[in-house]
Amino acid sequence: MSRILWKYGKLFDISEPPKIDITLKNAIDTGTHRPIHTPPYRKSNKDQETLRKETDKLMGSGIIEHSTFPWSSPVVSVKKKDGTTRLCVDYRRLNQITTKDAFPLPRIDDIYDQLTTATYFTKFDFKAGYFQVPLDKADRPKTAFSTRDGHFQFKVLPQGLTNGPPTFQRIVNQILGPNRWKHVLAYIDDII
Repeated sequence: MSRILWKYGKLFDISEPPKIDITLKNAIDTGTHRPIHTPPYRKSNKDQETLRKETDKLMGSGIIEHSTFPWSSPVVSVKKKDGTTRLCVDYRRLNQITTKDAFPLPRIDDIYDQLTTATYFTKFDFKAGYFQVPLDKADRPKTAFSTRDGHFQFKVLPQGLTNGPPTFQRIVNQILGPNRWKHVLAYIDDII
């Protein structure tokens, strides 16, 4: 495996992921509901420092920007398998007032059925898939969160939104077009 990776290393992109050229409209439809503001959860000094580093990284990558809007959801820190921490936002209250997108996700059993005749197959997923999808400027304030270092909002689709999976599935279906179910299978950001 390592020989293949060295030989074809140029095929594996280790840089920041590009943005998909589709801007979402009304991905976070809350109607006329007043902005929701939930105060930040208490964090240890160590967690606060980790959050600062993570927000600096996200800001530097163009994933988030400063916000001046009244929306705010609390941040939670989630440990990843590799031991690093991921900044996640608790959007439960926002999700309660968001109109749900009815776009269907593929059934897992249908995907497995398609694989029964396959001799070989490859699986991959999008690198930071959601972060490749720009949000409409009108929806960005609703993704806001606060830390002790400031008030921020996402410029791209964050994880945790109720309409994230159907929105991303719709985009993947558009990208794959007529090849879907024939030569390639997709479940959100996992591609077979």
